Amino acid sequence: MTSAPTTPTSGPSYDYDLIVIGSGPVGENVADYATKQGAKSAVVESELVGGECSYWACMPSKALLRSADAIRAARRLPGAREAVTGDIDVSAVLRRRSSFTSEWKDDSQVSWLESTGIDLIRGHGRLAGPHLVTVGARSYTAAAVALATGSVPVTPDIPGLAHSKPWGTREATSADHIPPRLIVLGGGPAALELAFAFSSLGSKVTVLVRSVLLRHEEPFAGEYLTTTMENNGIDVRCGTTPVQVDRNADNVVTATLDDGARIAAEEILVAAGRRPNTDDIGLDSVHLGAKLTVDDTMLVQGTDWLYAVGDVNGRALLTHQGKYQARAAGEAIAARIQRRPVLDKPWGRHVATADHVAVPHVVFTDPQIARVGLTEAQARDRGLPIRAVEYDLGAVAGASLHADGYTGRAKIVVDEERHVIVGATFVGQDVAELLQSATIAVVGEVTIDRLWHAVPSYPTVSEIWLRLLETYGR
Repeated sequence: MTSAPTTPTSGPSYDYDLIVIGSGPVGENVADYATKQGAKSAVVESELVGGECSYWACMPSKALLRSADAIRAARRLPGAREAVTGDIDVSAVLRRRSSFTSEWKDDSQVSWLESTGIDLIRGHGRLAGPHLVTVGARSYTAAAVALATGSVPVTPDIPGLAHSKPWGTREATSADHIPPRLIVLGGGPAALELAFAFSSLGSKVTVLVRSVLLRHEEPFAGEYLTTTMENNGIDVRCGTTPVQVDRNADNVVTATLDDGARIAAEEILVAAGRRPNTDDIGLDSVHLGAKLTVDDTMLVQGTDWLYAVGDVNGRALLTHQGKYQARAAGEAIAARIQRRPVLDKPWGRHVATADHVAVPHVVFTDPQIARVGLTEAQARDRGLPIRAVEYDLGAVAGASLHADGYTGRAKIVVDEERHVIVGATFVGQDVAELLQSATIAVVGEVTIDRLWHAVPSYPTVSEIWLRLLETYGR
């Protein structure tokens, strides 16, 4: 059980047990899980209840991708291929995208908050001292405050870029038209997903990457994706950076590259990463800097009342991982307020242990890239005694049935001392659905010997697990 400071018990001196600044998926979950344990909670929101993921990121971006994914999948199968006629209906795709954002209205999310008994305070929330939050001219006190303000995009310092009216991911996912030409700056998941989406909807897309695609993944992931993008008509230029960006009187953007080449387009999308959003939330009022350090219950170091959950703490900038942190933090906050034990040992109820060793994520390109845990390079950097094995996914019977000419690869990284998997990567069509089994293997520390008894159904793509084990050997 915890030895951390105990959050003061709420009483007449506090308006709430918990105030959460930010009502995205993370903030909602912190408040919800604390409320379920009996805490009186409120969330503060300056934009739409539901946050970035609901309106400008996860949901609309995947909706933009899905229709073209289905068409490509059908065209890989004789019989289905012949049934696919005509071009993609761009208007229908945009309408479907907008339906997933509820037309950028948050009525249903507000109704959900009301149904849970969580108060909604509209406006920009800031810390004004310990246990004190201001929203405009109003002030509120709470036994605990949780920051769930997410992250904001990083704009590269390129001359002329800021003045060229670049799109960010928000503008791209909410676009009401498809530009004839689009330049994409960035080689990470958001940049590549949106490059695929707009290319499939009719844009001539050029991707400019400072190094290589998906540089934090296994090298073969970026290599597969580069080849596929080029085969789909996307111009991928790795190892290059614009030295100047301009938009002329005709509203055309031109990017001048470091080798002197010039690329013109109607729009330029900047998706070069994100950083924790700690701007203008009053951290100076409680003597904290922009970088927040938290323990595994999300309690901010040096405090006994302030929590930072999700992207704002910089641990794992992923919606599902932030929600995982939120579930643990919400219950830990309630337990501390109510003077109950906090189970903060690794893998306990009130901690986010998986952040350190078992973060799953998917890049929804074609092929998909799915990974959990460590790459081989990351494992070696940690000094783990590892062995890595790979296998051709296209050689698995289930994959060849799934699509003609199926290409892909799978890799596991095994800790040789503990005989458990510490990382797994899959590249191929629809491999996102393989990821949860790998996540369970990593989190559960299932030994290789025991995994031999987890028999994959035949003929499914999951047979890749047997092939990887055979390659590894007994």
